[in-house]
Amino acid sequence: MKTKSILSHLMHYLKRSLPLLLLALLLAAGSVILQILVPKKVGAAIDTIVGPGKVAFDALWGFLRTAGIFILISACCTWLMSLLLNRVSFRVVRDIRNDAINHITRLPLSYLDARSNGDIISRVVTDVDQVSDGLLLGFAQFFTGILTIVGTLVLMFLTNIKIALVVMLLTPLSLFVARFIASRTFRMFRAQSEARAKQTSLIDEFVGQAKIVQAYSYESRAAEQFNACDETLCDCALKATFFSSLTNPCTRFVNSTVYAACALVGSFAVIGGSLSVGMLTTMLAYAGQYAKPFNEISGVVTELQNALACAARIFELLDEPLPEVQTEDASLPQALKGDINFSHVAFSYVPERPLITDMNISVNSGMRIAIVGPTGCGKTTLINLLMRFYEINDGEITFDGLPLKDIPKSFLRKNIGMVLQDTWLSDGTIRDNIAMGKPDATDEEIKEAAKAAHAHSFIRRLPNGYDTVLGEHGGGLSAGQRQLLCIARVMLCLPPILILDEATSSIDTRTEWKIQDAFATMMKGRTSFIVAHRLSTIKNADLILVMKDGNVIEQGTHDTLMAGDTFYRTLYLAGSREA
Repeated sequence: MKTKSILSHLMHYLKRSLPLLLLALLLAAGSVILQILVPKKVGAAIDTIVGPGKVAFDALWGFLRTAGIFILISACCTWLMSLLLNRVSFRVVRDIRNDAINHITRLPLSYLDARSNGDIISRVVTDVDQVSDGLLLGFAQFFTGILTIVGTLVLMFLTNIKIALVVMLLTPLSLFVARFIASRTFRMFRAQSEARAKQTSLIDEFVGQAKIVQAYSYESRAAEQFNACDETLCDCALKATFFSSLTNPCTRFVNSTVYAACALVGSFAVIGGSLSVGMLTTMLAYAGQYAKPFNEISGVVTELQNALACAARIFELLDEPLPEVQTEDASLPQALKGDINFSHVAFSYVPERPLITDMNISVNSGMRIAIVGPTGCGKTTLINLLMRFYEINDGEITFDGLPLKDIPKSFLRKNIGMVLQDTWLSDGTIRDNIAMGKPDATDEEIKEAAKAAHAHSFIRRLPNGYDTVLGEHGGGLSAGQRQLLCIARVMLCLPPILILDEATSSIDTRTEWKIQDAFATMMKGRTSFIVAHRLSTIKNADLILVMKDGNVIEQGTHDTLMAGDTFYRTLYLAGSREA
């Protein structure tokens, strides 16, 4: 992403706090002007000291008093400017993060599946902080530095043209040095940000899967893997810091040369009588003021390079195109009945590796469809296509005769209830988690759903019952209890179409039979898709789809599929022997 595009994105967020930003810039300008006027008053005060016994004390105190007032007002302006810029900075950080989270929740799964969680987290957390510190807070120093340079140069020309010309002629050296180094640090800071994101991803992975790491004695290899990642980050950070750190000493050397040249030319001017000692003091002070911003700006440039590299990553995320939002209109039915047809459907996650090539399925409303097959055959892919988590490449899927692509995702997902093998619970109470799909549900409805899912008994035993606050990912509950809550969530909504993807995989056998009875009651009159590895649980399904290598190779009832020499029969008998 180009710098111009990054700044354009940033200006979009700064517009929301434009009045505060303009006021901060006005305060900065006032502070700089007052600071520039102080040396002139000090120089005038020195010129009131002519010699022993020849001091105009009234004028001396007057000049010093005025200089003191200027310094005090300038300090107040700087303090107020810092407060305003901090507020602007925090607002921008808040807005960018809010937009980023809203964007992430609407991004297609194909984008999220292709990237690690740690990389996305790093962009939203660390990179946004770097943007705030580097671009916004550094911007204040950059602005005041430019004003100081221009202001002091104008006053130097008004005071003594020769000294001003010496300073002006030597200035490009400092600019050249700063630009030369800064132009080479951007790619190093970009590499540092990417290495930091990889490290965050690794930490997230090891912490989230700590049980697996310890169960397989992977600690030493995990440490080695992290150390390698840490070494890469250290190497990138050292290179970026080393080259960026060259800017300040190099510009200081050039600025010291400017100061020495100013002192030399000024001294000859004093000897020649064309300049007073007080004015020489003023010019030397201006030379110092003139040089100081170059040192500060060189440091700011380093921060800006880091901030731009981080901003590029976060704005790349925000620029990722979202799927088209379809609005619900009056032509849609109140609810879907569940007549579903797949006609010559083709799909692949990666273009060069086809998965589903020519899928044809016809499902009538109220049917129970079981999807079986070996691992990796495409069972979950079929569910992803039904839910429009992924879009098909070719063919057509229809719901009640309506093309799936024309059905708004929000409407579609209101009509489909899903229980997955992998449970997900948010931070909040048990009541909030059950009512996720129906926020306006009454306490009685929530309890009835929990009873139907056989979760009510264990919920009552918790310290605060339905008001018990769950930790991250349902911490404090067993895997089976978490799954029961997810089942209760669906039983509360009771949509016309159900998808059960190994919904009882973490539940004990006794409870599973009870849940199966509850599912049987719930599925009456509803189109239901059941993904199962234990084939004995789906013998009563109206239609069994047998998948292999991404395609449906057999379909029929349990009895018809068992009657012949079928792949389903092989799977079923193998499962029976294992049991």
